[in-house]
Amino acid sequence: MLTELKDTIRKSVLPLVSWIPLSPNSLTITGLLISIWAAVVFSAGDLTGGALLILLSGFFDMVDGAVARAKGLMTAFGAVLDSVCDRYADAIIFTGIIYGLISGNIVQTFIFSVPLWLWVVFAIMGSYLVSYIRSRAEAAGAKSMNVGIAERPERMLILVAGSLSGYLGEAIFIIVVLTHVTIVQRLLHAKRSLV
Repeated sequence: MLTELKDTIRKSVLPLVSWIPLSPNSLTITGLLISIWAAVVFSAGDLTGGALLILLSGFFDMVDGAVARAKGLMTAFGAVLDSVCDRYADAIIFTGIIYGLISGNIVQTFIFSVPLWLWVVFAIMGSYLVSYIRSRAEAAGAKSMNVGIAERPERMLILVAGSLSGYLGEAIFIIVVLTHVTIVQRLLHAKRSLV
């Protein structure tokens, strides 16, 4: 859903980002490093700090592609690196939250009698499957697999909102539900596209 907005923002900032002295790949790696920092901050129980770092990481994730377009440096490897770093960032942020929950730095809550740390595991699974289905279906020849209600920008914004508002458990639960709805949406789309 927000991918179109992200692409629009990238196009609108093209004239503004050409002055950035870093390469697109350096920006991608910087975004990943900030996500690792966010995981450490989450693991210590600082939900606000972790949320703000996710937003900063998201800025780099948005700007790397814009810099690549503005400087004519778009490469297939850059796209692969960006995708790999996004998956790693998702996993490390959620892992930081799990550590914070298990260590007691984040208050452990239960949703439907299931501890929050386990819901975070389900969120990781859903996040990875959303990405995997797109890659696998496109490799099989499916067109335009950019469908679903919970792509990465939506998931990260829900996590940020939950962290800042004090409703982390509810945000994680929403991410779990929406990622698994997105999995079904993408599977149905792939079935229509590949038959």
